[in-house]
Amino acid sequence: MVLVESFMEILERPTIGAVFVGIMMFLVPVWIAFLFGVTVGWIWKPKWASWKNCKFDLSAPSSPTVLVPSSSSSKGLELTESRSFHSSKARTPSFASYEDAGSEIEQFDSGPSQLNALPITDEDLEHLWHLVERKDGGPPWKHMMDRSTPNMSYQAWQRDPQTSPPQYCSRTVYEDATPELLRDFFWDDEFRLKWDDMIVYAETIDECPTTGTMIVHWVRKFPFFCSDREYIFGRRIWESGRSYYCVTKGVPCPTIPMKDKPRRVDLYYSSWFIQAVESRKGNGQLTACEVLLFHHEDMGIPWEIAKFGVRQGMWGAVRKIERGLQSYQKSRASNMKISHCAFMAHVNTKIDPENLSLEGDEESSGTEVQVSPAKPEGSINIPKLLIIGGALVVACTLDRGIIPKALLFNVAKRFGNIGKRASPRA
Repeated sequence: MVLVESFMEILERPTIGAVFVGIMMFLVPVWIAFLFGVTVGWIWKPKWASWKNCKFDLSAPSSPTVLVPSSSSSKGLELTESRSFHSSKARTPSFASYEDAGSEIEQFDSGPSQLNALPITDEDLEHLWHLVERKDGGPPWKHMMDRSTPNMSYQAWQRDPQTSPPQYCSRTVYEDATPELLRDFFWDDEFRLKWDDMIVYAETIDECPTTGTMIVHWVRKFPFFCSDREYIFGRRIWESGRSYYCVTKGVPCPTIPMKDKPRRVDLYYSSWFIQAVESRKGNGQLTACEVLLFHHEDMGIPWEIAKFGVRQGMWGAVRKIERGLQSYQKSRASNMKISHCAFMAHVNTKIDPENLSLEGDEESSGTEVQVSPAKPEGSINIPKLLIIGGALVVACTLDRGIIPKALLFNVAKRFGNIGKRASPRA
């Protein structure tokens, strides 16, 4: 009744201008209070809170570690109706022996390591192999996206571990590309600064000339409403014939102190498996290159909001990478001088599967890939507790005035159903 009486008083004002001003004064505080409540509910969390089921819990363990391959007799495992993200070759690619190392690699196999302890070890290789072979025993993967261009096809999956950020897997096949080119492209930070406008700073902190292990410092630009993010990660490549296991994960670095801005991202994992596959042109030639990417990170924002942002920006980022690769191909074809970062991609560890496949098969368990379609790309599932909690904070501070607490709670309740309405019915 209070609202009705106040609104009627506004309508009884003598001029249209006075009525308009009164209505604006009537509505603006409602929206300000609501938006303020949502914002407070989004970012406010007392230290004693430990609600594991709440999606806005920003704490997360360090990146997982893990085990490497066994051979399988079946051939081409191209994506079928089940939307499996197995690589196009079901069998593990043949691992080259140490004697098969090329001359361009051998020239680096000398000299003392500058790293006291390697931040990327064989356990990280084993973990990546388990992810590639779907034997890491994690939650099921849910299909997200299936897109293509004339020279590239892309598929993506996502899953939600209970105590860590959302994880993503993607399979990209580039036509007329080699594994060696993709390997160098992903490692070449100097060239990345030319095509990736999100990277504003990239520097190699340390490296091992024997294994090719590097410690890299990045600063990545985020949208205007978020501060930039700082990454310090180690990376290393294992070579299996013409297939490559490329591991990248966040590592501690005491020599670079943590600052308020840019915000440090400690939990970061982004690794690739790269191999040659048959072209979709149907000529039976291995002229295409497949890249399986596994990625997760804790950017310091609510995971549900991060999932929505990733979903909206994923295809744009993939297209940007494709354009960067095309530019890189042209530059390399014109005899561009290879950068030091790309040069370090040639320094990698040769692996023999015979010593690892048995160990990898003994304790590994399969990971399910769900065939049900993902939610529409425009959907968002914001936890109701974020909105209702924000409204509660504001309501508790308002004792009187034109915005009674009952209205604020009603608005929060209605907007708390955003995620439910946006999601498809079962």
